[in-house]
Amino acid sequence: MLEAHDHRSLGQRLDLFHLQEEAPGMVFWHPRGYLLYRLIENRVRQQMQRDGFLEVRTPQILAQPIWERSGHWDNFRENMFLLVEDGGRHSAVKPVNCPGHIQLVQRMSPSYRDLPVKLGEFGLVHRNEPGGALHGLFRLRQFTQDDGHVFCAEEQMREEVSRFCRSLHAFYADFGFEDVEVAFSSRPAQRAGSDEMWDVAESLLLESAKQAGLECVMQPGQGAFYAPKLEFVLKDRLGRSWQCGTIQLDLVLPERFDLHYVDASGQKRRPMMLHRAILGSLERFMGMLLEHHGGALPAWLAPEQVIVASVGEAAAGYAERFAAKLREVGCRASVDARGESLSRKIVDSHQAGAPWLVVVGNREVEKNAVRLRRRDGEQRDLPWDEAVAALVAECRPAAAA
Repeated sequence: MLEAHDHRSLGQRLDLFHLQEEAPGMVFWHPRGYLLYRLIENRVRQQMQRDGFLEVRTPQILAQPIWERSGHWDNFRENMFLLVEDGGRHSAVKPVNCPGHIQLVQRMSPSYRDLPVKLGEFGLVHRNEPGGALHGLFRLRQFTQDDGHVFCAEEQMREEVSRFCRSLHAFYADFGFEDVEVAFSSRPAQRAGSDEMWDVAESLLLESAKQAGLECVMQPGQGAFYAPKLEFVLKDRLGRSWQCGTIQLDLVLPERFDLHYVDASGQKRRPMMLHRAILGSLERFMGMLLEHHGGALPAWLAPEQVIVASVGEAAAGYAERFAAKLREVGCRASVDARGESLSRKIVDSHQAGAPWLVVVGNREVEKNAVRLRRRDGEQRDLPWDEAVAALVAECRPAAAA
């Protein structure tokens, strides 16, 4: 029996998604859940556009030579879904997006004038997680990374890291996460690249974190096999910590793929590569979000923002017109015209996670008004136009600052 605050229980109650044994570790998104997924995705996309990222899409399956060159074949193969194609050639369903982005930059052959090159992708990835480790949206085999890669000169790297770090607090606050901590993860025992390369990467990333005003908790040996990283840890209302966003300074993959740009003197130079994600996994972040808010999502994120409840048959048409007006101005609104009592409709609106219930009966029809009822029980009577304006203001989407 799942606890009430468990995101899997909330997903059932709010009709967002389900999981089933025929697709272990993969999500069946219901219409309301996919709407929430897209709202989160769109907020990330706003931030990507603000930060100058160009959105791309790369293949789901890449042949063995690319994974050998990236180091994943030697260091991550047990977590990959492998395929054997005609002729015995091995391929893998991608567990990460970075090798695909590197292929794009190689085709660009950038000069110093083109840097930094910033590529972003909502990349669907697959990882062969053990069945016993799967856990709702928190641990999946198929999930979406809000992935971004910055290819830059060394003199540009510090500001790119600082800009990313500075943007995160406001971003997470939009979703209700105010408490953010930062950890620094250094070289693991199993890794690619020389010790000298790791010395440089770790030193530069720590220096950039200090420039951004961050105080980091040290996590020795917890870096990726190709790069040290900064990890941003969110604390939820239950006091639990969740590792979320990351930025990694990678000197290994640019060397392994022989990436270069042409500097002002016409010489070839090796770019630095930053791997960055604000959420890490959209699915995992949604699970965190549901449990943090107990299913009572902020109004801009609620799949159903307003339920218009009619009291009595005579008010049903009025309720439909008011809901239609809300939809016209951008609110997600539905009508509850069932013959149930108002108290039943109030309970059901809470169960559906709706931030606002609009009550209309004969008195409201006569006055061309409505009664607004907030999720916390606060009520007020307003004329039609004022009510529409108030709800639009309350339900307005969060936007990149």
